[in-house]
Amino acid sequence: MGHSLTVDSALSCPHGGTVRVSTSNTSVRAGGSFAATASDAWTITGCPFQIPATPPIPSPCVQVIWVVPNMRVRIAGSPALSRDSVGICLSGTGIPQGTVVVSNTQTSVQSQ
Repeated sequence: MGHSLTVDSALSCPHGGTVRVSTSNTSVRAGGSFAATASDAWTITGCPFQIPATPPIPSPCVQVIWVVPNMRVRIAGSPALSRDSVGICLSGTGIPQGTVVVSNTQTSVQSQ
C-alpha cells in the first residue's frame, strides 16, 4: 500500500520536468486535497531531455500514462493512484522516456 496521490503531490519526469495533474474529481479528498486518478490529464513542463546527436535533438517529456494504477480503489469509475503506482513519461511523439518520480505526497490516506 502507498500514500494516495493528489493534485498537490510533487512529481517529476526522470529528467527533472514538473508533472502536473488536471483532475475532474471534485468529491474525493486525501489529506485535504483532491485525489488523482489514472484517467486525469497529466502533463509535463520544463523537461530538458535531448537525444544525443549532432546537433542534439530536443525530446522533452510532455505527458504521463499510468500503467500500474491502484487495483482496489476507484474514484468515479477510474483507478486511483498512489506512491506505488507506475506512470510512464512520454515524449511529444509518444516515445516512453522513463518513469514518473514521486517526491512528495500526502501521508494521511493509503490505497492499493
